[in-house]
Amino acid sequence: MAKVGIFFGTDTGNTRKVAKAIAKQIGDVAGKPDNIKNVGVDDLLAYDVLILGSPTYGDGELPGLTAGTSTESWDEFLPNLASADFAGKTIALFGLGDQAGYPGNFVDAIGMLYDAFADCGAQFIGFTSTEGYEFDSSKAVMDDQFVGLVLDEDNQKHLSEARLAGWLTQIESSWA
Repeated sequence: MAKVGIFFGTDTGNTRKVAKAIAKQIGDVAGKPDNIKNVGVDDLLAYDVLILGSPTYGDGELPGLTAGTSTESWDEFLPNLASADFAGKTIALFGLGDQAGYPGNFVDAIGMLYDAFADCGAQFIGFTSTEGYEFDSSKAVMDDQFVGLVLDEDNQKHLSEARLAGWLTQIESSWA
């Protein structure tokens, strides 16, 4: 059975809450969720399966100091991937966004995570439908699907629990 690492970037704590909910639902197979500001690349490489989460800030930015967050996050972490090899690693992404407030760059951050880790050889699971969302564009859409689970806690919080449960059912075979 593969061991699952859960890592997230956050400033307000919403993404951390989702990461904790994921860990609770998948149980002992998952390590304790960790904020990306507290880890290095080797910490991620210690797992076979990674669940990575991020909110999108401002005009489609990763969380981090340049986006105005109070601490370092994904924006500062990603340059460390330059020489990392994630071949053989399986990644599932989740992102938080506001489709009404930021329809032109809805959940762009997980699209940026996808690109960065794909460049390092990772394989991805957990693509989800764009149906039920209203937005203009997103870097997180590939072949008419999101590259991971998308939650809009601002406008569709009532759908988050069911979306999360369906997504976890979809990806659980990667660590069973």
